[in-house]
Amino acid sequence: MPTKPITQAEADRLLGLPKGRVDAKAWNYPSLGARIAIPLTSTDKREKFWLDVVRSRIDLTKGTYQNRARKTVVLARLDFGAKPHRNPDGQPVMSPHLHLYREGYGDKWAVEVPSDDLPTNTEDPWTMLKDFMDFCNVVDRPIIQRGLEPI
Repeated sequence: MPTKPITQAEADRLLGLPKGRVDAKAWNYPSLGARIAIPLTSTDKREKFWLDVVRSRIDLTKGTYQNRARKTVVLARLDFGAKPHRNPDGQPVMSPHLHLYREGYGDKWAVEVPSDDLPTNTEDPWTMLKDFMDFCNVVDRPIIQRGLEPI
């Protein structure tokens, strides 16, 4: 069942809430073609969130980091190594790009990655993940192991 759309003010509030891991489980950074959805909670335990980490099947430099609330509401999504995104107004946005919730459009709009708010090094997906968690205010980070595969 789809979640009821939320207001822009509510989306901004949810993105800004301090978030943390729900337990001490160690997650493996996904291998090629894999994904993980890590549960998070607000520090006051009133809201639930998810941190999605998705890797391309073939391209080592392509992936997605996403922060969701209320199961299906995408608050922020960082796409990297992808083709340009075309916004609803027809304007293209090059990769990497950042999708932020926009009332009435959900996550359909993307912007260039704001380097002041979200410094990214597209050559280093691991650092990009840490930067993305900072951007989404994940203050008590989940345990994510890099594994044997270089990223």
